[in-house]
Amino acid sequence: MKEAYKAILSQSQLKKKEIKRFFERLKKLKPNNLDRITNQLHDEAFTDIDCLQCANCCRSTGPLLKDKDIERLSHHLKLKPGVFTERHLRIDEDQDYVFKQLPCPFLGEDHYCSVYESRPNACRNYPHTQQRDIYQKLTITYHNTFICPAVSKVVDGLMKVYT
Repeated sequence: MKEAYKAILSQSQLKKKEIKRFFERLKKLKPNNLDRITNQLHDEAFTDIDCLQCANCCRSTGPLLKDKDIERLSHHLKLKPGVFTERHLRIDEDQDYVFKQLPCPFLGEDHYCSVYESRPNACRNYPHTQQRDIYQKLTITYHNTFICPAVSKVVDGLMKVYT
């Protein structure tokens, strides 16, 4: 991971309590323009952040896999779903399928995903700051602040707008 990205995440870690309080206030505030502002900050953050220079999400956290994800990945890898599940997945404490190992077994040394076209929906939608109904995703956005430098930048921007 680029040093600049590590620095962004380190700054977020240093402000963890402040960020947590901000999210608690934001949940109470329920701003009408949250989606628009967050989407705009997302676009701005990704002018500076290149996922292929980072891949921290793929190295440090795994997606939740739904049945459709398992079917799509199994088909891509030319495996039966049961074989794919046995080989690559485990059931977590919430009874959801997740990868057995981190980093993601499909992450290459070059940070490219070897199953990109068939990747799980959770990966397709990550980091969730480009979507609608951001208010409903505030908890995951808080957690992603410490994983994804782009989300850290989005949250910094949100704090400037709503503080």
